[in-house]
Amino acid sequence: MSTEKQTIEYLRSTQAIRDRCNALFALAEQNQLEHFQLDLDQLDRTAAYVLEVMRSAYPDLQVPFHSRWRHFAPSHIAGLTEKLAKIDPLEQARAKFDLVIPSVLLDAGAGSAWNYTEAETGQEFTRSEGLAIASFHLFLQGGFSSDPVLPLQADAVGLQGLTEPTFNQSFQISDRNPLVGVEGRLALIHRLGTAIQQRPDLFGEPARLGNLVDYLCQQAIDRQLKAHQVFEAVLWGFSDIWAGRVAIAGVNLGDVWLHPALPDTGLGTQLVPFHKLSQWLTYSLLEPLQDLGLQITNLNELTGLSEYRNGGLCLDLGLLRPKHEVVLSQSHLPSSPVIVEWRALTVVLLDRIAAKIRHTLDLTETELPLAKVLEGGTWAAGRKIAAERRSGGTPPIQIISDGTVF
Repeated sequence: MSTEKQTIEYLRSTQAIRDRCNALFALAEQNQLEHFQLDLDQLDRTAAYVLEVMRSAYPDLQVPFHSRWRHFAPSHIAGLTEKLAKIDPLEQARAKFDLVIPSVLLDAGAGSAWNYTEAETGQEFTRSEGLAIASFHLFLQGGFSSDPVLPLQADAVGLQGLTEPTFNQSFQISDRNPLVGVEGRLALIHRLGTAIQQRPDLFGEPARLGNLVDYLCQQAIDRQLKAHQVFEAVLWGFSDIWAGRVAIAGVNLGDVWLHPALPDTGLGTQLVPFHKLSQWLTYSLLEPLQDLGLQITNLNELTGLSEYRNGGLCLDLGLLRPKHEVVLSQSHLPSSPVIVEWRALTVVLLDRIAAKIRHTLDLTETELPLAKVLEGGTWAAGRKIAAERRSGGTPPIQIISDGTVF
């Protein structure tokens, strides 16, 4: 295997995420990073805060996975279940993939000025919930399908044909209700349609997102499927949709960024992978597969999600401390060392917070996997502390988003 191919495969692994994030964490422990310093004395306090939030939402500690499905209300799930009731379980799973994949990929930060009002209930939603509900209704209206007779699917032609007026109307976008990164989001959906046409082994012919269910079922052995196999299929299937990213040998690496503090000892050695949306998507695909009777194994190979709620938690509770005022006073591109450091340190801290909570509860990784700690959990706690600290619950660090990273 060539060096280039080995490097690409490595940077597409969750092991690489932990390796590179831990390398930056080790530098932080030596106070050798430019933008952040650690205060691990706050770890017990942070874990206790997260556990308090977890117990409040889930007193019995029966926490579901951190996934897109949590952003749909029980009434939405019930309505979807009713619509799918007359089709076989495999086709139901395909339809759930058709819904959740575009919904996750449209989940990058909405900004603080946008909201979505649901026509049926009059309820107003913002941020991730708003994007979820808007994409849910767009799916039900056949917005991702090229076949009016089969609206509840997402096929290549339908994804490529989604127009800006339809998108804007579906997400209620206007001058008074601006959504961050509209152009980037729409282009991402168009590239998604093109990408799945290039992988008939994953998405069939004609290409449809839901056909990934069939591929993953074929990978299972004795009805068992490793979580990392789902993650690998996501990276293989969708790597071409990310624009303007680092590439090796013409292969788009996706959510992978350079940090100059890492030693340059060869190809890709200064690159830090996160694959946030890809892992968020992986977590969101597991439940439809479980509904088919598959057992998901090795769940803890996946990492915590390096986004502004989890990262904000670490900052707001003092685990991370900015070294200079520019960190908080200016907005930063995702490629900036400030954001790469913040995200990398967050990944490692999420593992440590989870370990503390398991120790407190006397639970194993299998009994309380990271996917449940995130949901219970760090993401909810990050939102809670942000609301306590800042008007509108904005994150402590501002990111210049194109609608495709966070």
